[in-house]
Amino acid sequence: MSIYQELLRQGNEATDSFVRVVRRDRSAVVTLDEPARLNVLSAPLVIQTKAALAELVADPEIRTIVLTGAGRGFSAGGDLEMMRLAEERLGDAEGSTDIWRWIRYEFGGVARLIARSDTAFVAAMNGPAAGVGLAWALTCDVVIASEDAQIVPAFGRLGLIPEVGTSWALTRRLGYQGAFAFFAGGLPLDAHRARELGLVQEVVAPDDLMAAADRWCDRIAALPPHALAMAKPLLRQAADATWDSTITMEEFAEPNCFTTEAFQQTVRTMVAARPGSTSASS
Repeated sequence: MSIYQELLRQGNEATDSFVRVVRRDRSAVVTLDEPARLNVLSAPLVIQTKAALAELVADPEIRTIVLTGAGRGFSAGGDLEMMRLAEERLGDAEGSTDIWRWIRYEFGGVARLIARSDTAFVAAMNGPAAGVGLAWALTCDVVIASEDAQIVPAFGRLGLIPEVGTSWALTRRLGYQGAFAFFAGGLPLDAHRARELGLVQEVVAPDDLMAAADRWCDRIAALPPHALAMAKPLLRQAADATWDSTITMEEFAEPNCFTTEAFQQTVRTMVAARPGSTSASS
């Protein structure tokens, strides 16, 4: 049995639950739930997280998903025991490609669900976030942090590189030199410094974290469904596109919004409330 198959077996045969899902009308909260180990990304936790998110993003009634951690940490990142097992099996026939499969299809599978779905993701970072756990948080559409949160650059200390989309997120927020300094310096960032650097969008008191996440869910749910579904891929593509490509995408996308009942009704209501006005923004 390959190491990838072995990890899948461990994940699928686990009898304990390592992820909690709570549905609430148009939103859901997904909690990484192994607090005694700071929600380390064991095979069962990863498999269960991926399955939970896949089910939720397929539900058209769920507009937003909050991703958070149980206890005092968001996630300590990769499981060292899993890394040791993978290292011991490097001599197998598949070599490092078996590790690639796990990173791409399981770690990366979660990140792709977050990035590519029409559902909006809010990371509620309750404590330290490192490794792939940090990657998942930074892939979310909005990141809010408790004052107890820390962003931990553990990659270099382990002899690894930024992973699962982290290099993309860091360079776009910090620039090349800022991202390199974060990686090479290896010093954790507290929540307020992370906000100054644009890695999180809001910092709140620990007791207010989930209420703050709910407020973001309410703001997002107030958007017409088509606007969220169209804006999310547009804004993500714009991070890599030229100005000319971006404005062209916008020009093709915007007329579609004019055909929706939500847009038409909003314009009619605003015009009716301002007699004599023919502009929705006047």
